[in-house]
Amino acid sequence: MKVMLLVMDEQRVILDGLYETVRQHCDDCVIFRLSKQQQLNLGPFLASVDYQRYDRVVIFSRVKRLARQRAVLKCIPGLIFLEHDAYQNYMSASKYHGMYSRLYRQLPWSRALVSGAVVARRMRGEGLDAVFVSKGYDQEMLRNLGQPRDIPVGFLGSLKSREYSQRKQLVENLAQRAGMLVTRTASGAEYLETLNRIRIFVSADIGMGEFMIKNFEAMACGCVLLAWSQGEEDELLGFEEGRNVMFYRSEDEAVEKIRLLQSDPDLAARIAGEGQKFAEERYAFARVGRDLADEIQRPMRPWQRPSALIRAWVKLRHGMQVPA
Repeated sequence: MKVMLLVMDEQRVILDGLYETVRQHCDDCVIFRLSKQQQLNLGPFLASVDYQRYDRVVIFSRVKRLARQRAVLKCIPGLIFLEHDAYQNYMSASKYHGMYSRLYRQLPWSRALVSGAVVARRMRGEGLDAVFVSKGYDQEMLRNLGQPRDIPVGFLGSLKSREYSQRKQLVENLAQRAGMLVTRTASGAEYLETLNRIRIFVSADIGMGEFMIKNFEAMACGCVLLAWSQGEEDELLGFEEGRNVMFYRSEDEAVEKIRLLQSDPDLAARIAGEGQKFAEERYAFARVGRDLADEIQRPMRPWQRPSALIRAWVKLRHGMQVPA
């Protein structure tokens, strides 16, 4: 089976290890890195690489860049979306609320590989071919260096987006009440070094319904993970309170758990060790990439050939030849 994997070339998060693992576990996979402009105008690119030669076309881009290209997307058999932000489909405060469902419903043969277990289930309830494959971390880049941890409590991440307004307030309050360091780092070596300096890593994925990639990265680097509970998602992903993670559901509970972990170093060390083992066994790219490859190559729903009008338009506009 021939697979075309189209990915973003401008991402802040480095996912090269994930892409390579997917490539290794597919029969025949070619990775193309697309600029923002290419993502906004997929037609000419697809025509230039003769996309009809591929059994699967996997697109990892932003939904806002794809939503206006339905005519082009309708011409792609074996269309798969790799999506790490589909939780916003069910966030009422997000500007992308409902956008994923609307797009996928118009492409009923396509498959969405989404990073939330509950999100996947909700989408399947809408009749969509949605499959859960978790986020993970790059085991070649991130690991426990075994060095002294001089940052007792830390948070790494952005607070700017509108969707993060609750996160911003919570993080700022915890910084004052618990002495938590709040900062951002460059990807790569600086990020690895900073995670290895943090003893208790606080994540604040409020209202998202799934865990962001930093949770797995922090665990892999030996931090004690204090995470905002995602409800049912916690158990579905294998997290266990007091064993490999600590959860909180309010600002006061976060402060309480931070004090507990700081007062009981043995408990903190035990949770950190179990959390690292858990991340290494279940959420390294070596495993996540293999799972993605399996889902990419699994049989799909029959493609629905678009109307003659759409076929004529994409040929005239983009030079795309639509399969018979």
